[in-house]
Amino acid sequence: MTELRQPAPTRHAPTALEPPALALHDVHRTYGRGAGRVTALDGVSLEVPAHTWTVVMGPSGSGKSTLLHVAAGLERADRGQVWLDGHDLTRASDAMLTRLRRSEIGFCFQSFNLMGALTAAQNVGLPLRLAGRRVERDRVREVLAAVGLADRAKHRPRELSGGQQQRVAIARALVTEPTVLFADEPTGALDTASARSVLTLLRGLVDRRGQTIAMVTHDPAAAARADTVVFLADGRIIDRLSRPDAAQVAARLAALEG
Repeated sequence: MTELRQPAPTRHAPTALEPPALALHDVHRTYGRGAGRVTALDGVSLEVPAHTWTVVMGPSGSGKSTLLHVAAGLERADRGQVWLDGHDLTRASDAMLTRLRRSEIGFCFQSFNLMGALTAAQNVGLPLRLAGRRVERDRVREVLAAVGLADRAKHRPRELSGGQQQRVAIARALVTEPTVLFADEPTGALDTASARSVLTLLRGLVDRRGQTIAMVTHDPAAAARADTVVFLADGRIIDRLSRPDAAQVAARLAALEG
């Protein structure tokens, strides 16, 4: 599989002096009012070191997707601070958030969200067009090659498997060279073999390119590929594991849901 531009040494290790790529400090987020008020995040503080992969897990309704969306600037926190690569997202204007989402942030979802009428290459280049930047064909080819789809550039989504479509979505998220790649259940719609292939790709992006990844998943096997697994319950971080195996993750998750 072709590497991205300027490949970094294997196994990036954040230094003590290197600031985290992403930091949340005492973040609160609620929905609704009065009797219908729901607290999604209740004083969450979290740091994601640069060049690492952090997974967020928890029972349904624990706030994990809200955490990811607030961290990525897709939603605003009611209180607290969110820092991404030195930018305070909680104080940023809407225009600044838009610019950051187009340059510093990459996002891929469970439902690939590809444009059916566009080829793989055109889908990958779309974020550059939206940002008013020139779409360099070499850059598009480069990221497609990096996700193993150099020979699928002219294919449309309907001509690709689910796993291949998710790889296109990841390439699209990477084309702007984001500080953090956010992934919300990226393997949730894939079969076992395709999911394993996508997870191997993500692990390689961290180890060989130094990409920072923050991901939500419900799958212990997927979480076990990460450097850190953070567990949420009722909008609060209640535990974390470092480089766990799938059995450890499953046991902790079962205890939360039990």
